[in-house]
Amino acid sequence: MGRQHGQACEETGMRVVAVCDLDSSRESAANEDFPTASFHTDYHDLLKVEGLDLVINILPHNLHASVCIDALKLGKHVVVEKPMCMTVAEADAMIDAANATKVMLSVFHNRRWDGDYNTIKGLIGEGMIGDVFHIEACMGGFHHPGTWWRSYKEISGGAMFDWGAHIIDWILQLVPFQVKSVDGYYHKLKWHEVTNEDHTELVMRFENGTTAQVEVSYIAAATKPRWRILGTKGAIVMQGWDRIEVLVDHEGHLARFDAHIKKSDWNAYYRNIWEHLTQGTELVVKPEESRRNISVIEAAEESSKAGHSIVPKHR
Repeated sequence: MGRQHGQACEETGMRVVAVCDLDSSRESAANEDFPTASFHTDYHDLLKVEGLDLVINILPHNLHASVCIDALKLGKHVVVEKPMCMTVAEADAMIDAANATKVMLSVFHNRRWDGDYNTIKGLIGEGMIGDVFHIEACMGGFHHPGTWWRSYKEISGGAMFDWGAHIIDWILQLVPFQVKSVDGYYHKLKWHEVTNEDHTELVMRFENGTTAQVEVSYIAAATKPRWRILGTKGAIVMQGWDRIEVLVDHEGHLARFDAHIKKSDWNAYYRNIWEHLTQGTELVVKPEESRRNISVIEAAEESSKAGHSIVPKHR
């Protein structure tokens, strides 16, 4: 992941000047990937490197806030992997630190440049299916979630902090209204050797009445479409990864066609970072947007525990 970020930066014209990993044996790999970069095993030493302007934090989720805040307080611009952090309080502190030193903070929501997502976004923007009133998005199956750090709630934040971080960001970009309330339904029933939930589900209700359901599950023996989007003139359904079916009302009959899927362009994220820092171009992924994602996830878990709807802190 570090190599992916570094290479994407270098393609824009930026230069990797330092790399940090707790495991000193990774130095040879770092030298191979970025020969001119210095290697460090303590991020505090990395932050002292002369000429370091931008810090990229790809650490486990529970270390996003603290390490970012240390960098921001030293006047470094920061990009942090998604999810932004684990709580709204952490997100608020990160944004406050960036504002205090007048530096950039952005979250690596590279999947805003996914070809399938932008195809769907374009179809909705064209009014192909009319006004969207209901969205369902699902990632899941019936399988063990693994035993790496992403499977442990105290480190990852929970199951919804994985694919949910992508899906919620997508939906909040598709529906241009405030979130009125969130309902959460979380279950821990089968995979007890890890601490993430087995099944997480949340429902967002927007101010205009649109509803959106997000499901991330490891005990879904029967799967659902990745996307099911209903509009007043039709629908969009994506079962897997390579086919988007569009249904459109045509004179009282439903016409069906497969949409041509656009190409993905993840490096567009870092092109925007480069242009923002060097030319003042508007930042595409703003920290306040990413804080909304965390606010929705936090509200969903609170709702699941309380048994009723929760109004998110950042709507």
